[in-house]
Amino acid sequence: MIVYTPFWETLKRKRVTGYALMKQHNVGNGTLYRMRHNKPLSTNTINDLCRILDCKVEDVLLYLPDSENENENK
Repeated sequence: MIVYTPFWETLKRKRVTGYALMKQHNVGNGTLYRMRHNKPLSTNTINDLCRILDCKVEDVLLYLPDSENENENK
């Protein structure tokens, strides 16, 4: 499962607000909603966020294995 916990930490570290992303960088409210709820994003959107925040992909998202996948791989 992909989670966006690092994104929110990166925003705090860079002192950027969600409001600033929407108003200054045209990031949609729907994108922020999807991130708050760990919903899928396109790689284009992730690319845009990395460009805007001048950060790496791992500063935006984190992969956590699903417990179901762990059981299948054993």
